Parts: sequence; structure tokens; C-alpha cells
Amino acid sequence: MTKKVSNLYFICGVVFATCLIVSNIVEQKLTTIWIVPLTGGLFIFPVSYIINDLVAEVWGYRSARLMIWLGFAMNAFAILVFQFVIMLPPTAEFTHQEAFELVLSSTMRISLASFVAFLCGSLLNAYVMSRMKVLQKGKMFSLRAVASTVVGETVDSLLFFNIAFLGQISYRLLIQLMLTQIFLKTLYEVVLLPVTVRIVRYVKRYEQTDVYDIDISYRPF
Repeated sequence: MTKKVSNLYFICGVVFATCLIVSNIVEQKLTTIWIVPLTGGLFIFPVSYIINDLVAEVWGYRSARLMIWLGFAMNAFAILVFQFVIMLPPTAEFTHQEAFELVLSSTMRISLASFVAFLCGSLLNAYVMSRMKVLQKGKMFSLRAVASTVVGETVDSLLFFNIAFLGQISYRLLIQLMLTQIFLKTLYEVVLLPVTVRIVRYVKRYEQTDVYDIDISYRPF
């Protein structure tokens, strides 16, 4: 018998992977708004954590883990395609090779930082959501959504910025970037929390699903 895949879960996976790929491209852009140092990824990457919360809450840790690994694979595929296309010799009419390389090429260090930080942060986010849901008997979704984001984003930011930029930018700026990212990404989650709560309730009703991860393995693979 063929197992039917939820359309909403499929949509979540597509949006999750898209947010990850786009955020990794724009993460290289450093900017300052007022006096706050930011990266371009700040404006899109937190959406992946909101989707992570949604999937872990509705379908459970194992479904979130599958989505995370698929997102990881799609991001790796995108980077390989970027590198392959960059290596292709440009025609005489294509005069933007250097700009093309500058935008789409990322160093091995940036790629490694992104992969390690994403996997650790996202899996921890799903784990905290899952464990807290069981302990809270399904109540207080808002609390576990924020708590899981704080844990996941903290680990993500600490790993990414240390692996990607340690020794390349001042330690003061490194600390500022890490603290700013953690605070603003968590604030992002809090601001959108009323919308997230409504979406979670709708998806649970539509799917007739509300998974509790009791006696499961939390292995990352």
C-alpha cells in the first residue's frame, strides 16, 4: 500500500529548504542598521526555525529530522551547482564573471560553518520542542517555541560565527554579531508567535495529527 505524504508537510519542507539556500547566499552581506551589525541572512533564516517548530509540534521529531536532512542535502546540492557553473568558461558577451563569482561562491570555511551550525542548531531546536511537548503534555506551545528557538539559535550563531569569522574580524565585532543574531532571531520568533500559533492550530485540525514523541530515539541520523 502506498503511503500518502501530507501536502502541508511537503510545502513546509519546500519552504524550509528554500529559506536555507537563500539565507546562505545572503549571509555573506554584512550591514549595519542604526548601530546594530547584521548579516543578510537574519531577514530570512529565522523562518526556517518557525517551520521547524511547526513540523516538530505537529508531526514529531522524526519528521522534523527528515526535513532538516533534506534541507541540508538541497543546500549542499545548490553549492555544488554554484561551484560547477562558476568554473564554466564565460562567453565574451558575459562580462559579469567576477561579480557572479563574488555573489555565489563561498569559501570552504563559510560552507563548513553553515553546515555544522545549521545541523546542530536545527536538530537541537526540534529536540527541545519534542521533549518539552511531552513534559508539558501538549500545553504552553508558545513557551516551548521560544525556548527551542533560544537554544537552537544560540548554538547556531556560536558555531557559525566562530567557525566562519574567528581571526578574520575583530573579536569585539564577532561577539556583537553573535549576540545580535541570537537576540534578533529570537525576537523575530516572538513577534511572529501569534501567527505561528494560529498556523499550528489550523494544521493540527486539517491534518488530524498531533504527535507526541514517547519512547523514540533522538539520534540525529
